[in-house]
Amino acid sequence: MADDRDLLPSEQPVQLLDASGRPVENPALPLPDNGRLLAAYTALVVGRRVNDQAGALVRQGRLAVYPSSHGQEACQVGASLVLGENDWLFPTYRDTVAVVTRGVDPVEVLTLLKGDWHSGYDPYEHRVAPQATPLATQLLHAVGVAHAARLRGEDTVVMALCGDGATSEGDFHEALNFAAVLKAPVVFFIQNNEYAISVPLARQTAAPSLAHKGIGYGINGERVDGNDAAAVLAVLGGAVEAARSGSGPQLVEAHTYRMQAHTNADDDTRYRDSDEVGPWVARDPLTRMEALLKRKRVLTRARQDEITERAEAVAAAMREGISRETDPHPSELFAHVYAEPTPQLKEQAAALADELSRESD
Repeated sequence: MADDRDLLPSEQPVQLLDASGRPVENPALPLPDNGRLLAAYTALVVGRRVNDQAGALVRQGRLAVYPSSHGQEACQVGASLVLGENDWLFPTYRDTVAVVTRGVDPVEVLTLLKGDWHSGYDPYEHRVAPQATPLATQLLHAVGVAHAARLRGEDTVVMALCGDGATSEGDFHEALNFAAVLKAPVVFFIQNNEYAISVPLARQTAAPSLAHKGIGYGINGERVDGNDAAAVLAVLGGAVEAARSGSGPQLVEAHTYRMQAHTNADDDTRYRDSDEVGPWVARDPLTRMEALLKRKRVLTRARQDEITERAEAVAAAMREGISRETDPHPSELFAHVYAEPTPQLKEQAAALADELSRESD
């Protein structure tokens, strides 16, 4: 059994870039190479554009709701970029950018938030589970997939995302306990954005940090500056490799901030002051990475324009795809509810078909 001290996270969140994008000396954790940093920056730019475009589509009435991850994009892209082809991502409702970074078509991702019946993408194509709206339920599913992969001898790690609010749910603790006992290759990644809708972190826990919660289950915990994309890549990358090598589950807490309201249905002015939001603007993960890459002369003007054009193309495809009208048939209500329709379902489908037939006559 591991020594308790070995399970404790660092006293301060790991950081490789300061707020201005200058490298922070960390002998134990080198800065990712330029190729990884540029890939992360590209995903950050695309991710920010996805967030902004989705918000616009909500205002136009094209999406029913959208939980923005504006300001949290470093967590989103880092969680996907550290995964291998055979690994799985288990996202929450706020992790659209993580799913897009994994390779899923943004239009398919947003189909769920549009309210279409088929909820978008095929989970097996890119190994991305459906986005979970109930808090923490996907964590147990993630442990199950990780354990099954281990039993089959597959080289698979599962990245399970959640927010700080999810750590107050029973499913969170059950998932950690199962994962630890089974030594499942899963990385629990908490995006601590300070609020569970309107409930601040101080009203949820008295623990020194959310990463400390791992020690009670024998799980190694670590903390990272969630607005530092370089540090997120390095810390999550290390956690994935530890899980892959047989060291069991890992717990990483990213310290970040929800810059916008919980969703378009939320009025965040009722529970936080604008003065609280302001300081986080200076810690924007996008501008920090941009400053670093320009200082390293990796991000040229031509390359930056190319990345911006790519992001705009993604936004244009989102507008076109989400704005496309669909004409669903009422009988589709009963499709794919069960693998084998129940007698009750068949009875309801027949009743609806009869009613539609009489209306057409």
